[in-house]
Amino acid sequence: MSDDDEPLALSALQHWVYCPRQCALIHLEQRFEENIHTARGRAAHALVDLPGGVSRQGVRSERALPLWSEQLGLIGKADLVEFHPDGRVFPVEFKYGRKRGRLADEVQLAAQAMCLEEMLHVSVPMGAIYHVSSHRRREVRVDETLRRRVEETVAAVRQMLASRTLPPPLFDARCKECSLRELCQPELGADPGLLNRARAALFRPEEE
Repeated sequence: MSDDDEPLALSALQHWVYCPRQCALIHLEQRFEENIHTARGRAAHALVDLPGGVSRQGVRSERALPLWSEQLGLIGKADLVEFHPDGRVFPVEFKYGRKRGRLADEVQLAAQAMCLEEMLHVSVPMGAIYHVSSHRRREVRVDETLRRRVEETVAAVRQMLASRTLPPPLFDARCKECSLRELCQPELGADPGLLNRARAALFRPEEE
């Protein structure tokens, strides 16, 4: 990170891996819309949005813990970080929905682990995704492959922000649940004929 770079929000990494265009709409164009899925996500995070800590069986748990990394140029907060008696530091990211693997969530969790390592000068080799709907944890190993993915994602987001270029839309199953679908208009990008017809209708010459 150079002295001129602004810190990136940790959430931008999750958005980019899930969909680069979604990331650009939120973090470049500052656009956001609510739907049932984002509302459920907010409800899940409401469980841990208030800063504070609690100790249970020797494990101290801190909610909404501020995070940063000078090396990566990241800033944000962890939903929950556990501090174990043996010195282990264990970040937990809360997500709405059933227990399932999703790379975007794992990249976000790994970035939190890397922030904690820099802040606390400890090793953080593991973390977990807590799936609120099923009340189950899915442990994630923060290995070298995931760490490289974090670094690559940081570089990609910075390049997008520097170029101020909106990535092309994707049109697949992810679009169905996306709150930004109306802003994104992925159908137009997926069907050139539809885009041309829409452009022709929008810029049709006035009849004499």
